[in-house]
Amino acid sequence: MIEGMKSVTLAAPFSQKKEMLKSLRKLGLMHVSSLKRSCEASDVTDKNITVLMNTLSVIREEADKKKNYEQVASEGRDFEELSSRLEGLIRRRSEDSEELRRLGFAEASLAPWGDFDPAELSALEGEGVRLSFYTMGKKEKETLRQDENVFFISLKEVNKMEAVAVVGEPLSDSFPAVRFIPSGESLSEVRAKIDALKADMSAISEELEKANVYADAFRWQIKLRSQKSMLERVDASCEDVEQITLIHGYIPDADLDAFRTFAKDRGYAWLIDDVKDDEMPPTKIRYKGFVRIIKPLYDVLGTVPGYREYDISLYFLLYFSVFFAMIIGDAGYGLIFILAAALIQMKTKKASDMVILIYVLGATTVVWGALTGTWFGSVAIINAIPPLKYLIIPSICNFSMELFGIESVFAQNTVMKFCFILGASQLVLACVINVVAKIRAKNLSFVADIGWLLDVLVIYMLVLFLVLNEEVNFGIIIAGVAAGFVLICLFGKQEPGVPFVKGMVKSLSDAFTVFLNTISCFGNVMSYIRLFAVGMASLAIADSFNSMAGGLLSGFALPAGILVLVLGHGLNLIMGLLSVVVHGVRLNLLEFSNQLGMEWNGYSYDPFRETAIK
Repeated sequence: MIEGMKSVTLAAPFSQKKEMLKSLRKLGLMHVSSLKRSCEASDVTDKNITVLMNTLSVIREEADKKKNYEQVASEGRDFEELSSRLEGLIRRRSEDSEELRRLGFAEASLAPWGDFDPAELSALEGEGVRLSFYTMGKKEKETLRQDENVFFISLKEVNKMEAVAVVGEPLSDSFPAVRFIPSGESLSEVRAKIDALKADMSAISEELEKANVYADAFRWQIKLRSQKSMLERVDASCEDVEQITLIHGYIPDADLDAFRTFAKDRGYAWLIDDVKDDEMPPTKIRYKGFVRIIKPLYDVLGTVPGYREYDISLYFLLYFSVFFAMIIGDAGYGLIFILAAALIQMKTKKASDMVILIYVLGATTVVWGALTGTWFGSVAIINAIPPLKYLIIPSICNFSMELFGIESVFAQNTVMKFCFILGASQLVLACVINVVAKIRAKNLSFVADIGWLLDVLVIYMLVLFLVLNEEVNFGIIIAGVAAGFVLICLFGKQEPGVPFVKGMVKSLSDAFTVFLNTISCFGNVMSYIRLFAVGMASLAIADSFNSMAGGLLSGFALPAGILVLVLGHGLNLIMGLLSVVVHGVRLNLLEFSNQLGMEWNGYSYDPFRETAIK
């Protein structure tokens, strides 16, 4: 459920501001409103955090993965000196790397010409002998030889090109030759510098690797500075009025007594008020029992219901589990999920909410796959293990013809009908939730939701006729759509405190929108056929890879056959997970949520609290 919030203001003498904020942080209950994203003080702290995070990242990259580093504590001035020294080493290694890159180009340029002393060329030029070096083709060299005004010395080939040293004035820029201009360093000097830089970089890397004993110290300091940055932002968000400082925020109803006690004990003034209609407080969801396992999925998706919206965690979990099972569609893949969850649990030595969620999704997939007779997309597995056949419901079996002599079209139509039943039931559930909530709020617009409920039911019948060619009573369909349309047009905008006639007029003005939404409702019910389509696509891919590997599962080709199966089913499984995100999540966050009128426009309750706790 979504917990109720109260708007609170805390006041204290300006002289006690720092003390008040630190004690409020320790209390850890107030979600500060209008919290500044940054301020001058926090910007400095955040830059320091970035430097520490970069240093930690670098030393972790240098760590020996097979080595267990016994951590050493470092605080205060010692840590600052350590951090500064490591930062300097990282900077120096970066500079070495840039210089090494430059010298690498220089070496590549000098090496073909051999090792010579640039100082000797300077000495010759001082004596009036100027040399210019070029590479060119044989034809160009012959052309140069015929020029009586040019004197040159032939040199050893450079990169399979003719090399010459022209004495005197350089060649014209228009002559087809590439000029080589020696740097101020000889090849031996460049190579000596390269060796020295490599040695220096190696020594730095070794020192950075040893610094992994301070990894925990860096993590702790990052936490401390992050906590400090938040304190600085909250400080900047306070409202200072003469000698009083005020801080505004929200606190859950259940924590108000603790807040009052806190303020009384310290002599602070406070104000507690109901949340105004124009306010948007944070959302704090209290998960009951088993439903809490949906929280990791919410966190991954980044979805938070608005404060005044519904908590649909239970319905989301139930329907999502079924959607997941139908999209993945294979009991063998479900076993892989269960095995993965077991391995994670063994490694972490605890069954986290995420692990339990994977268990649940894996189990529902195994159940659906067993009912449809799908084990790694192969009927051969069922034939090899006869007891699996007793778990199958023939009318929805993916291999109904091979195993039971039932036409595949009949089994597919049954699965599609089940998809539409799921869709209609979820949309009807949304209407019922709205009706119950509005009756409790004495909101007469609940009648419009009854109209939507009628529309969903009769549109479901229409979908069965259009897609599955089932016999339906068109009189009931027409009457149902018409009745639903009228109820929505008359009661859609009825609200508490609004006169009935005024609400009716306002509702009737939206008649065309209601007409379009009714058509959209048809599309919403139809949308659930995606569960069947994606499941069938996954089965077809699995069957294709099984066929590809079928001829390779014997003799010398056995390893290749196993590789095809592993890669093929692995790819299919990954594609299935992507489909779950695209389709399974969509049905909850779009079709179901739209029928509920939810926009998921909330933000999470995140109280100002201590985050650096040993």
